[in-house]
Amino acid sequence: MIFSHCIFSFFSGSGFLDLGFENSGFNIVYVNEIFKPFMQAYRYSRETLKLPEPEYGYHDGEAGDVSKLIVGLEAQRFQELVKDCRKSHNLIGFIGGPPCPDFSVGGKNKGKLGENGKLSADYVELICQNLPDFFLFENVKGLWRTKKHRLFFEYLKQKLSKAGYIFTERLVNAIEYGVPQDRERIILIGFRDNLIKDIGINHLIPEADFNWQKQILYPQAQVFNYPWQKCEIFQENSLKSCPEGIPEKLTVEYWFRQNDVLHHPNAQHYFKPRAGIVKFAVVDEGDVSKKSFKRLHRWRYSPTVCYGNNEVHLHPYQLRRISVAEALALQSLPANFVLPEDMSLTNMFKTIGNGVPYLASKALAETILDFLDRLVLPDAIA
Repeated sequence: MIFSHCIFSFFSGSGFLDLGFENSGFNIVYVNEIFKPFMQAYRYSRETLKLPEPEYGYHDGEAGDVSKLIVGLEAQRFQELVKDCRKSHNLIGFIGGPPCPDFSVGGKNKGKLGENGKLSADYVELICQNLPDFFLFENVKGLWRTKKHRLFFEYLKQKLSKAGYIFTERLVNAIEYGVPQDRERIILIGFRDNLIKDIGINHLIPEADFNWQKQILYPQAQVFNYPWQKCEIFQENSLKSCPEGIPEKLTVEYWFRQNDVLHHPNAQHYFKPRAGIVKFAVVDEGDVSKKSFKRLHRWRYSPTVCYGNNEVHLHPYQLRRISVAEALALQSLPANFVLPEDMSLTNMFKTIGNGVPYLASKALAETILDFLDRLVLPDAIA
């Protein structure tokens, strides 16, 4: 019997996480995103990439409100979709990263009581009610590292455990997977106990069984010890060769060239302030020490791609902010991934900053796939 690994995606944004899973062999069958402009960008990107529409469609606006999928008529309708998917002997996975400002040190920090914080509980409840064969939960490191939020994280895990899930977790950094960006996120991955009972795991999945290391290209213990370039005086349109001793594929300039950002359809999409250019010019190349007006260094990785709270990333050697094309490159997206021209600049940068870097998404998907391939699948579906 051949199984198809089907994905129900939540908080999908413009589809960075989904694209990583899809290009690893998973089948995206359901897409859920409450913010319509993000969903429009998701659909547009799939059309330009010539990817098929999800079998169970796109759900945005009111239909994309996850809290409505756990009670009432909408919950019943959703449960029917999951049951229908199972009829074809599919393995079903839920993936999603609930909005995270309430757990972010640099965000609202309201925790589980914040509007976004509550969505993490809703997502876990949705998992417990529908019992997918596996799930992925992604969030900021504050949920895992901050004491008061960690208690909430442990509560969510207890709830999942009672529902019959055995899981593994890791604080990952996107740079480990070849993304030119220092971006930490907590990843929680769980599997139904009936799915993995035959390999003798009863509580937490040990790393010896779930190989987090297999897809890692640049271990954290090494990657930050390279002789990365320091700050240099900004020189407009200057040329500098890549120095020796660093992994060029983790640099901003490598990805700008890789994605041919100057000829990308989103190359001219960047904020053009009427004032402030003078301020741009005095920021050194590589000076990312300030809250705002961080200038990237061409031969170094980027700080976390995040464009809210007045954070501004400046181009290494041009007198402007980075473009949408360049921001997409820093998220390691394929060069042919494009956002629609009629999307507002604010929404373009917001969806880019919210997304899971593509190469990290793909690595996580392939790590899950490797584990699933070890299982005795015919016994897994009751």
